[in-house]
Amino acid sequence: MANKIFGIFGVGAFGAEICRVMTQSGASVVVFDNDPKVINNIKDSVMQAILVDCQDENELRDTPIDTIDVAIVAIGSNQQASILTCAILRKLEVPYIIARAVSDIHGQILTQLGVNEVINIEVDGGRRLANKLVSPNILDVIPLSKNLIIAEVLMPKAFIGKTLLQLDMRNKFRVNVISIKKTTMTIDDFGNPDKSVVVSFPNPNDILDSTDTLYILGTEKDINSIKEL
Repeated sequence: MANKIFGIFGVGAFGAEICRVMTQSGASVVVFDNDPKVINNIKDSVMQAILVDCQDENELRDTPIDTIDVAIVAIGSNQQASILTCAILRKLEVPYIIARAVSDIHGQILTQLGVNEVINIEVDGGRRLANKLVSPNILDVIPLSKNLIIAEVLMPKAFIGKTLLQLDMRNKFRVNVISIKKTTMTIDDFGNPDKSVVVSFPNPNDILDSTDTLYILGTEKDINSIKEL
């Protein structure tokens, strides 16, 4: 990541948060936005902040666009601006483009334009909230592809006191445990509760505890079958 230059196009709340996290992680970030106030507020925290109309091909050509390795189009509310910006970036041969979509049709159009990665926060967020409400023991879900997800799952009662070797989850449930989060509570020298959380790769002989959390890779259907146990 240290050798790549990331361009963020559109700095609303979503783009600003991406910018904040990436710069704190030491990434080289160039910001493109048409709002002078945004540029002025962010210019001291990024590699470069450029005042430009991202929907104007000629204006973008006059920027150091050829130095951008990964473009992140964070424009959301203005779908036309998002689509046009992505089309221009494709024409200018930016190597890799990630774009935010606010609807399925918006995402489909971006994919058809040749955007390498489309993030639909609204749809993904709604799906994750729905899953959390109907399956409270599934704490979070991260989609990896159309079929595969990673789920953070509270320990099923049927698993407590057993080892992964005994459970043989890959063959019985068609899922893989990729890590285990173990939480322990102790009392410090002052009588205050002290919580310790350790996430580690699974050992086949680890005995599962009621306070453990599993990170499971599999299909949504197969993972949902585990919650009934």
